[in-house]
Amino acid sequence: MRVRSLKTAIGTGVTAAALVLTGLVGSPADAQSNPFERGPAPTASSLRARSGPYATTSTSVSGAAVSGFGGGRIYYPTTTSDGTFGGVVLAPGFTAYASTYAGLAERVASHGFVVFAIDTNTTGDLPPSRGDQMLRALDYLVQNSSVRSRVDASRLAVAGHSMGGGGTLEAANDRPSLQAAVPLQPWHSTKSWSNIDVPTMIIGAESDSIAAVSSHSERFYTSLNADETAYVELNGESHMAAATNPDDQAYAMVSWLKRFVDDDTRYESMLCPPPSSSDYSEWRNTCPGPGGGGTPPTTTPPPTDECEWWEWWC
Repeated sequence: MRVRSLKTAIGTGVTAAALVLTGLVGSPADAQSNPFERGPAPTASSLRARSGPYATTSTSVSGAAVSGFGGGRIYYPTTTSDGTFGGVVLAPGFTAYASTYAGLAERVASHGFVVFAIDTNTTGDLPPSRGDQMLRALDYLVQNSSVRSRVDASRLAVAGHSMGGGGTLEAANDRPSLQAAVPLQPWHSTKSWSNIDVPTMIIGAESDSIAAVSSHSERFYTSLNADETAYVELNGESHMAAATNPDDQAYAMVSWLKRFVDDDTRYESMLCPPPSSSDYSEWRNTCPGPGGGGTPPTTTPPPTDECEWWEWWC
């Protein structure tokens, strides 16, 4: 079963609660018909916990052993009894390494994913190069890695922080067969991504002074034309939220990956309607219900100036 769209699964004008009552969401029959469902039903507390239901381990990938990217570390569930898992490549930001995001990578893996936190060829690589490297890393993960037998090559996603978030947009634009994309506090000089068809959740940070949401995350989100999109803004968080691994970010990211990589409709209630929490200064999406309906945030794009591209130094 592949139910990619929240709208298809829920139906316009029908609430998720009503579907649960009629047995159309979260029923035993639904679980049996979805071979990709992994782990117990989610709760708000389980998504904010520092680890999910799966014990994990990891393995290092040397940059000398791969081509097209810089190696990294793969985090994955230790069990083989649940079959294969969806794969996620996680790209670092400017000057950062895979190890910067170890906590986030392990956390996502513990919910039933194989997560490849990668290093880039150089720490200064720009977003277009990072996007290419992410796709090379995905191909390596499913074709040549030591854990390839644990990964379902038909269920792949990309995520990344800062310039890695910009690379995430590039990768999603270049490979529409991906199941999900989650740019984290993304940075890119290109503001329009109208050709992306991949379900995309952009997670910005309210107090980000490097990739300010008004000139990055919000502008990227308003440009998206994909059927399924979301914009989440972390209340009070800074540009380094992906590295500090806050619980509110994990709640949103894991829910999106579970819904679109695993087709797990149990996570729809985590996304639609948006959670009522002071952790988020804004949450918008394309699903039915309060805050949804495909209405993007209304923003006035700031003028483009020579400082924007070099804002790391401005």
